Amino acid sequence: MTAVGSNILTALGAGSGIDTTALVSSLVKASREPKEAAITSRQSLNSSRISALGSAVGSLDTFADALTQVLSDAAYTGSVNSNDTSIASVSVLSGGTPGNLPAQLTVKQLATARVLTSTPDKTASGTSPVGTGTLTITVGGVSTPVTATNGTYASLASAINAANTGVTARVVTDSQGTRLVFKGPTGAANDFSLTPSADATGVMAGLAFDATIGTGSLTVNSAPQNAQITLDGVDYEYAGNTIDGAIPSLRIDLNKAAPNTTVTLSMTQPTSGLSDLLKEFVSAYNTLMTALNTATAAGVDSSSAGVLNGVSAVRDMKRQLASITSTALSATGAYKTLADIGVATNRDGTLKLNTDQLARAMESDPEGVAKMVNPKVSTASNLGLAKLMDKVRDNIEKKDGPIKLAQQRYDDLATDFAEQLDKLDDQMSDYEVQLTKIYSAMETRLSALKATQSYLDQQVKVWTNSNND
Repeated sequence: MTAVGSNILTALGAGSGIDTTALVSSLVKASREPKEAAITSRQSLNSSRISALGSAVGSLDTFADALTQVLSDAAYTGSVNSNDTSIASVSVLSGGTPGNLPAQLTVKQLATARVLTSTPDKTASGTSPVGTGTLTITVGGVSTPVTATNGTYASLASAINAANTGVTARVVTDSQGTRLVFKGPTGAANDFSLTPSADATGVMAGLAFDATIGTGSLTVNSAPQNAQITLDGVDYEYAGNTIDGAIPSLRIDLNKAAPNTTVTLSMTQPTSGLSDLLKEFVSAYNTLMTALNTATAAGVDSSSAGVLNGVSAVRDMKRQLASITSTALSATGAYKTLADIGVATNRDGTLKLNTDQLARAMESDPEGVAKMVNPKVSTASNLGLAKLMDKVRDNIEKKDGPIKLAQQRYDDLATDFAEQLDKLDDQMSDYEVQLTKIYSAMETRLSALKATQSYLDQQVKVWTNSNND
């Protein structure tokens, strides 16, 4: 565009003596610059607002997510303990926090499984023939036929394990010889029977056991029984030695029977860590709020004002964050809000922590403070700090909320400013072509006038010379 105009004007300039290329360039520049400056100035402010809003939302997300992660740590949720792990050990199940602790546990007996062994054969090994025929395994009234694929001890054990009946088999070879060991599931209701087919031969024919009468040709090493425990004076029975249902959200692993020993299951309260947590919470919150205050500062004039000054969506965001200290975290107890335990809001929206007031609250009712800040199970009436922050964050960032609408508005403006600059480029290109045409026509006229002037000059000289003669 500019190169073509310059070539034309350079050629024309030779006739008039005027640098029409520079003239057109100056006129186009004078027309473009104020319009372009107005657009780019608004574009720059809009880009800054997009970045600042994105940073504010990102900082809020980071703050809320970090708070949730910290409060889920055992230092703040508490930890479960057994005072004798050789008898019973405990762990927390995911998705909850144990209640009803402390509790007193007595392990009367462990759950066991039926274990049977075949007669040892000193001449055999795992690859020795086990005989022919089919072995039927019956567990809980369900019968499953099993056949050794290549007729060896090992193949029969493999086929039994692959049948997934709950009964497992293994081949044992020691000084006594080679034998099969069968083991069923733990629990009194999980006994099993083995029935060889009528045409079975060899070792296969002797793998018989009738669970209903407890006899057969196999050696009985162990009988199935339930685990029996007493928990806070109440008797319970379970088919296995891992118990998930006795205390909500708590797994109890029974390790040894000890009928005359009481084991205490307890949970340590996280009171010691909450003071430090609240200090860190106030510090992190103030970092977020200070950044928002800087971004929304009024300033002496527009040049010194914060990039988000006057943006109502951010004012709404700050208002919702400021409500955290006065919002009830618990509906019951002496302490219901952060303000009750010494967390107050300054005039600029930042927080301050009265450590003396917090210390008095922790001394007066440590469990109540812990429950308010970080309840074992968050409910509508006992949100806890992490859930409250999630609720405030979700409300600030909701789909049709002020922040999302502001972000969409600035994104739309960014597109509009880019289109305005493209349109200005087209307008200036057309303007340059128009000026080139105007000065081209002017150049033609100037050339004609110069030719006429030259002719007249010559005639005047002729007339003057004639008169002098």
